[in-house]
Amino acid sequence: VQLVESGGGLVQAGDSLILSCAASGLTASRYKFSNFAMGWFRQAPGKEREFVAVISWIGSDTYYTDSVKGRFTISRDNAADTVYLQMNSLKPDDTAVYYCAIKGPYPTYSTTWYQADAYDYWGQGTQVTVSS
Repeated sequence: VQLVESGGGLVQAGDSLILSCAASGLTASRYKFSNFAMGWFRQAPGKEREFVAVISWIGSDTYYTDSVKGRFTISRDNAADTVYLQMNSLKPDDTAVYYCAIKGPYPTYSTTWYQADAYDYWGQGTQVTVSS
């Protein structure tokens, strides 16, 4: 399974960005992209990787870390095997490398979804830098 993030960049505080994460390699298994939960994490310099958002494999349930609630929106397009992270009202504290990750198949929701070690595959990350 390969995950490729895109959409990062350098923006000013208050701007918006949309990150994309395209999955491939699932056709070799008997599962589809829609069978997996998808998460976004981020890691700032000198800090541990932290949970940002996750969307259930059904797509109807989303969860966010408190610091991005109301500003970020996670969504998925199962026909395109892609998950998105719409980021609005960006702040300098949002500066980090953003990673997408896949968990499944058919994972049952639990608080482990907020933990990086609960995910099976990761992308290489995309840098988001927010200037003040």
